[in-house]
Amino acid sequence: QVQLAESGGGLVQPGGSLRLSCVASGIIFNLNTMKWYRQPPGKEREWVATTTRDGMTNYADSVKGRFTISRDNAKNTMYLQMNSLKPEDTAVYYCYVRLGRDYWGQGTQATVSS
Repeated sequence: QVQLAESGGGLVQPGGSLRLSCVASGIIFNLNTMKWYRQPPGKEREWVATTTRDGMTNYADSVKGRFTISRDNAKNTMYLQMNSLKPEDTAVYYCYVRLGRDYWGQGTQATVSS
């Protein structure tokens, strides 16, 4: 059974940082492309970043240069380091993997506010 569990959200001031984690179980983690998505309040869910099994990364333009996606295959864990946070980064952040169907975590709330 595939399970994804995010953590690390919280309240931070503009310009601050947060580090999100996603622990995966029930999958061969190192063989899979993993992604982060987010859903701002009142808006659609949007893609944030991708890490492939080969270590390639890709980012949405809105976070490029501020966010860094990484993975530790030995720990079955994906990370999202978020720096220089802005109020518009406020959202529920989800990790995602596709294995014949879409799997999502429960999400973690990140709020950027003074």
